[in-house]
Amino acid sequence: NSFFVMTNIIKTENQLEQRCPEYPSGKAICSSDKSCEKGSVDIHSHGIQTGRCVNYNATVKTCEVNAWCPVESTEKPPEPAVLRRSEDFTVLIKNNIHFPKFNYTILNVPANLNTSCTYNKITSPLCPIFRLGDILQEAKENFSEVAVKGGIIAIEINWDCNLDSFHDCSPKYGFRRLDDKKIKPGFQFRYARYYKLPNGKEQRTLFKVYGIRFDVLVFGTGRKFNGVELIKNIGSMISYFGLVVTAIEIALCLGNCSRCSKSPFYKIYNRKKYETLLNPRQVMYVSYVDEPHVILIKQPLKTSLQHAQGSIVESHPVKFRDAGGCCTSESSENLDNEEYELGRPLRRGASSPHCQKWCCCGNCQPTEKYHEQLCCRRKEGPCITTSHWFLQLVLSSHTLKKALLYKDPFLNLTDGNINNQLRHLAYKQYVHWRFGSFDLEDRAVIPSCCRWKIRDTYPKAGNNYTGFKME
Repeated sequence: NSFFVMTNIIKTENQLEQRCPEYPSGKAICSSDKSCEKGSVDIHSHGIQTGRCVNYNATVKTCEVNAWCPVESTEKPPEPAVLRRSEDFTVLIKNNIHFPKFNYTILNVPANLNTSCTYNKITSPLCPIFRLGDILQEAKENFSEVAVKGGIIAIEINWDCNLDSFHDCSPKYGFRRLDDKKIKPGFQFRYARYYKLPNGKEQRTLFKVYGIRFDVLVFGTGRKFNGVELIKNIGSMISYFGLVVTAIEIALCLGNCSRCSKSPFYKIYNRKKYETLLNPRQVMYVSYVDEPHVILIKQPLKTSLQHAQGSIVESHPVKFRDAGGCCTSESSENLDNEEYELGRPLRRGASSPHCQKWCCCGNCQPTEKYHEQLCCRRKEGPCITTSHWFLQLVLSSHTLKKALLYKDPFLNLTDGNINNQLRHLAYKQYVHWRFGSFDLEDRAVIPSCCRWKIRDTYPKAGNNYTGFKME
């Protein structure tokens, strides 16, 4: 958490929305109207230039602007600070810390707190009431100097707790400055108070406030004796002294002659010592529309991929590649009848959650292969293929063709083989949309409902599809 204490202020009163000379700084100073460009806005200006060069005072001319007038002065903040006596303010900081592993919670405010105490590193190190001037002194800063332009100070609460029977769990406080006082010191912001004049016009008073922001940073470490862990560690240490095994290994290696290698004991020993390596385990990645994760599932499958147990590998990063993104920003009028763009309705299988036990959306096609028995959802609900974004990001021929032309500007879109390219690109679009990366393309499994939706939209001659290849 943080809290802010105001120490200095610049006030600009009675501002009205009208025309007035800009504050004389940088490009605002002019000699004639030619120096002022009508409608121009500088990053440091207070308004929009009118194109006129007017008198700011008797000696200086500046460009006239439409702004809240009179404009704010960019002079340095008052010195000494207006509220420099705020160093005598005190603040009570309450902080409780919880160690869930040990079910232990503690507060930094003692039960018998002396409300008249003030923190002192030597005499009252546990008092949670701090004088602001003392905080800056502990941070090796002068409050009067910091109060002019403000600053950012960290109040660090460090808990180092021994949670055994005779526990010791007390906070230690530390203080340091966070902003760089050499490069860009200070902390300030503006706010305004608005008023309504009798004539109906709006008037305001602008405040540029300087002050010190105190950031409370909490760190904690808890320790507790655990006999079980101690025994485990002792057992681990003893294992290092298993010299008997080493000695047997050496003896067997030295006695590895042709006569010994034929003995039954040596054969049994070799079978126990060496494990036959099988092929690397195959892995697949799946993503459900109703779960925010990508799931890793290992082969071999003993049931449908939909019901296979896996592990979460990352949070779901929903994004798609730039070529598709630039296309989807256009009007969606061309997408209204996208489902029938090729002149044929999509496949309407007889599948349903009742006949396909692994399907939760009702649009999956029957298959005997476990690794193809995957739905777009983990729980029952609407199919992702019915969503607007599936149509726009995956099925839209307008989007896919633009993506193909982005890669090959001279591609012939009237080629009879264009359906194959559109279908494969639609697969990639789905993988990038639901898995967030093309890196998983070879291992990412597209749900049955989505795969057949794409195939029906961009069919292959003869309907001879290879499916997901298991290497």
